[in-house]
Amino acid sequence: MSPSLRSSSPAPPPPDPGGADPGWEPRDPTLAAPRAAARPRASLPRRLLRAAGWLALLGAVLLGGAFVAGYLLVDIPAANAAAVAQSNLYLYRDGTVLARDGEVNRENVRLDRIPLSVRQAVLAAEDRDFHTSRAVDPKAMVRAAWNTLNGKGRQSGSTITQQYVKNYYLGQEQTLTRKAKEFFIAIKLEREKTKDEILQGYLNTSYFGRNAYGVQAAAHAYYGKDVERLGPAEGAYLAALLKAPSAYDVTTHPENRPAVLARWGYVLDGMVGEGWLTPGERAALRFPDPQTARPATGLSGQRGYLVQAVEEYLTGRGIVDEKTLAGGGFRIVTTIDPARQAALVRAVEDRVTHRLDPAAHPTDRYVRAGAAAVEPATGRVVALYGGVDYTEQYVNNATRRDYQVGSTFKPFVLTAAVQSGARTQYGEPITPYTLYDGTDRRPVEGWPGAPYDPANEDGESYGEIPVGTATDLSVNAVYAQMAVDVGPARVRRTAVALGLPATTPDLTASPSIALGPATASVLDMAQAYATLAAHGRRGDHTLVAAVSRDGDPLPLPSAEPRQAVGREAADTTTAVLRSVVESGTGTAALDAGRPAAGKTGTAEDDKAAWFAGYTPELATVVALMGQDPETGAHEPLYGALGLPRVNGGGPPAEIWARFTREALAGTPVRDFDLRLMPGAELPEVPPVPDGPEGEEDEGWYGTGEAGPGPAKTRRPAR
Repeated sequence: MSPSLRSSSPAPPPPDPGGADPGWEPRDPTLAAPRAAARPRASLPRRLLRAAGWLALLGAVLLGGAFVAGYLLVDIPAANAAAVAQSNLYLYRDGTVLARDGEVNRENVRLDRIPLSVRQAVLAAEDRDFHTSRAVDPKAMVRAAWNTLNGKGRQSGSTITQQYVKNYYLGQEQTLTRKAKEFFIAIKLEREKTKDEILQGYLNTSYFGRNAYGVQAAAHAYYGKDVERLGPAEGAYLAALLKAPSAYDVTTHPENRPAVLARWGYVLDGMVGEGWLTPGERAALRFPDPQTARPATGLSGQRGYLVQAVEEYLTGRGIVDEKTLAGGGFRIVTTIDPARQAALVRAVEDRVTHRLDPAAHPTDRYVRAGAAAVEPATGRVVALYGGVDYTEQYVNNATRRDYQVGSTFKPFVLTAAVQSGARTQYGEPITPYTLYDGTDRRPVEGWPGAPYDPANEDGESYGEIPVGTATDLSVNAVYAQMAVDVGPARVRRTAVALGLPATTPDLTASPSIALGPATASVLDMAQAYATLAAHGRRGDHTLVAAVSRDGDPLPLPSAEPRQAVGREAADTTTAVLRSVVESGTGTAALDAGRPAAGKTGTAEDDKAAWFAGYTPELATVVALMGQDPETGAHEPLYGALGLPRVNGGGPPAEIWARFTREALAGTPVRDFDLRLMPGAELPEVPPVPDGPEGEEDEGWYGTGEAGPGPAKTRRPAR
């Protein structure tokens, strides 16, 4: 082999020291290393897909972080003010609405008060999977958003839980921020409240139109009854309203009736689909037309006076404090009878209001009227007249205590005399036939205080006159002396026992107490006269039959009547007051067409005129009062209604008669069942001759309505 060939050939590898063959041929170091095969390049779609995956992963991480952050940062807030605001609901004794005293028409009710069919109707309309689904439904939210963007109308996609969150915790604004908060609060709320609690809250906060918030207010607004009395057809209509309350009110928008019927049918079909109604039950239902929309029952007319009186009753007796009552949410059933209330208003309007003519009679601008009617057997106030309109005359003429009651107080003196077995200054028992000196302006005797000599009305002198006749004619001279004979303190205690508050202004134990300087209210006097009508048994007057809040009743004072004065004392007074109506100053009350007892009264300077009367079934007191509408000052009623004087036997007795006739229409006529004191059954005593020769009647000083002082009573000749 040539050297050149040898030099070009690689040298053989040195032998492996271990004698092992490596099994591969070593690379020739003089040659370049071979290049690796090129990897095929990815296509564009694959690169985009890969990028999308990374973006999705990043989005998921960000979304998860945002969810965690939102969940941690968004707390369940306090309820918004509108959601918890409730009015106090006042009802007549028959359950119909009298008034609401707040701007928000809502009355919260417990879920167990809402019929199952009504609840199911709402679920069929709004969220059929409510009891089995989560608080939020993301797919529904996305679907709703997509439909909204595509012009299919604004859709919420919210579950009932989310709607409750919006109503109760947030507001109605359509913003992403509110929607995000709604989402997280709903999730948290589901962990803290049961489904029933959420559904109850939803039904109490949803808006149904007609200013009705909550299903109870809606039941009254559309069907005039409590939610408990709703059937499935009515419940389905209320559920249908939730979608578009104003548009679906068929009485306001009758042109929308086809759409309303379609929505109502959709709700009922949903109930059938869920197994809550059978097809047969569904087929038997007919659309329940709602009542015509009515104006909001605010406080105009008599409603404000009634609400004011009821609130004073509740707070004055400690049933509920003023601050709590102002917080709202109370359901108050009053004792007011709507038919009798309307009759009382008509009577006042007929005999007074419609006759006022300030242009012809300037004093007419001063005329104010107040009245109250009480059932003697129960003490329930069935009617109350507070003034022409609460929004025009704020002061309640039925409960104010600033006008003298005048001679309507005299019966309490007679009752005290009989109750205590009182005697005259000369030891004679006081009965309806006991003779007193009725001479005008004659000083009373036996009183240790300052002299007192009140005048009779119009300065009349009557000479010797029986107590009964003195009551018929309202003789001040007789009753001032009788008050001293009985004892002014005892007279005061009797008046309080009959029903006048012990705190009544000017209820002072002096001879003048008999003439009525005390300024008891019309309602106070009705209470006292009701006690006389009930044979001396007093059931404290009440304006409230029941009161509750959130379904929980509040305890009311005991209405159990008790014997305030003896029956003979009360019945003897009634017998005398019957004569006042039959032949005395109160004959206008005969127009009631029933056996009646009563007493007229006039305040000092004719600033008020009263008639207080009763039948066995009803005690009613009416007063006309004079007040300057600008200054509020008490003014005389001379010339009012075109009359020289306004006294209790005029318009007040006329109002009483008309009201009593209408209020008791259709009820059997009852006579009084009287048990009289010994001696009261005697026939009227014959005229009594004048006293001893040369004895003269003393003069009197005063108005006949008020003032302190003693007197001297001439012993009647026998």
